[in-house]
Order: sequence, then structure tokens, then C-alpha cells
Amino acid sequence: MKKIIITAPCHKVLSVSFAAAGYQVIDMPSVNHEELLNIIDDAEGLVVTTRIKVDRTLIDAAPKLKWIGRLGSGLELIDVKYATENGIKSFSTPEGNCTAVGEHALMLLLSSMRRLIKSNAEVKENRWIRESNRGTELNGKALGIIGYGNTGAAFAKAASGIGMRIMAHDKFKSGFHNDHVEEVNLETIQSQADFISFHIPLSAENIYMCDAAFLDKLVQQPFIINTSRGSVISQKDLLVALQSGKISGAALDVLENEQVDDFTTEEHIIFEALNKLPQVIITPHIAGYTHEAFYKMSAFLLTKLGVEIAELP
Repeated sequence: MKKIIITAPCHKVLSVSFAAAGYQVIDMPSVNHEELLNIIDDAEGLVVTTRIKVDRTLIDAAPKLKWIGRLGSGLELIDVKYATENGIKSFSTPEGNCTAVGEHALMLLLSSMRRLIKSNAEVKENRWIRESNRGTELNGKALGIIGYGNTGAAFAKAASGIGMRIMAHDKFKSGFHNDHVEEVNLETIQSQADFISFHIPLSAENIYMCDAAFLDKLVQQPFIINTSRGSVISQKDLLVALQSGKISGAALDVLENEQVDDFTTEEHIIFEALNKLPQVIITPHIAGYTHEAFYKMSAFLLTKLGVEIAELP
């Protein structure tokens, strides 16, 4: 019987469908890298999220492995090149949570511009403050989306009904403009956008794409949103830009290091400084975390593997 190892919490449709298709399913959502090394030798399939790094050591320990399935977007934790050289296919499922990420990005933008978190906290303290909570309308403003893949397109769709001018830039795509999205170069976004949202994968060329040099080219004091990967933005440079007024605010769902109990001294200082700024919102990497996405990521992976989606009892 073919063996599949699931290394993270996932919707039960995944294990039920694999079992119905005749696979032996090893469901170990808390397994670590070392434990996985000891049981992967006869596995045909491996399901991961963002916990387990699928490196050469792990691939070498799995001579029967045929595929690696990533629930969600981004393959940066998988050595895709080495896996491919060993005849192993890698799949991701960005289609499964792109709507959730797009909606979350819009929520971050709306919450920030209308001061919802601040004003709600004040009301809970029996403080009824209006003037300092005067908001900013999005209608007529310019939104720049960097990266027009599944999540970038989903954010554009979510924001399209507000009356914003939506611009998008993608280094690897062209011809995607439509009736609500302009296809522009990066310089246009840097010079004209009131809001800039990152929707790009983490790769060697994208690490710290948003650094001091990038921020220095911004013209409109834009608001920065990041729901992609933390290391796309230099938090140190972002903090300097916030403190100097180069940008008007930021909403981050991802950080360079998300292990808050394992921060370096510098990371802790930057994190605390960001949290103290009223124009900053940080959420704990939950943009793709919806009940619907939880199911859809598993369903898309099953479809890509050619496994029939089972009906749940």
C-alpha cells in the first residue's frame, strides 16, 4: 500500500480522500524534521505547510518519494531543484487561499484608513472620541499591487468595487490588464500609489525588495501592506521610513522572523517599536486562514494529484 505522510493540520477531506483511494495515510501534524527523517524512507507522498523544511537531507532519506504537496502558496521551504533532479514533483495550492488573502489585505487597508482598531479599543475603555479618528476614503485613491499572481489578482478583485485606481506590476507576467486593473511598471507604482501591497513569493531576488532604496523612491507617502512573506520587506528600513514620515503607515500579516519567542535583541527592539506606532497593524500570519481556504487547499491538492475528492460523512 502506498504511504502518504501529512505533516500539518489539514481538512479531513484530505486524509479521507487519500484513504478512499487506497493510500496508507500517516497523519502526524506535529512531526518535526528529525522524526520525519526516520519514517519517510517508504513514503510516496509528503504534505507540508510552513513548518517542515524539505531539504536535501530529507529528500535523500526518501528514495520512494514521488511528490511533495504544499498546502498554500510558496515553495521556498522546498528544495524544488533537488527534488526535481530526483524525480519528485512539487505542488502548491495558492488557488485555495488566494481569496482569503485578498480579503484580508482589503480588511487591513479598510481597518487602517478608518481607524477601526484604535477607535474600538477606545470605546471599550468608555472613551467616545471622534475627531482624532477621522478616516480616509479609498474611493479615488491609487492602489499599487506588486505581484499579480493568485493573491494579487484576488486583492484587485476584492478592491475593485471601491472606486480605486488599481495598478499592478509583475516582473514575470504581462498582458493581464483588464477593465479594473492597469498593468504598469514598478516606477509608476513607486511614484503614484497611495497604497502599495506586496503579493510576491520569497526568492533570492525578492528578499528585502522593499528596503531603504525602494522606500526612498516613494513619492506619495504611501501606506504599505504585506501579506506575502516577511523577508520581502526589511523591517528595520520600514521602521525608519515610518518614523521619518516617508510612508504613512503599514499593515503586516508576516514578519521576517515569526518565532516571537526566539527574537534576537534587534528583532525584539524593532518589533516593539513597530507595535507602538498607531499607524501600524500587525496580524499573526492569518491572511490565508479561513474555514473555506482550509478546505479548498486540500481539495486543490487532491485535484492536482488526480485523487477523487471523497464525500464526507
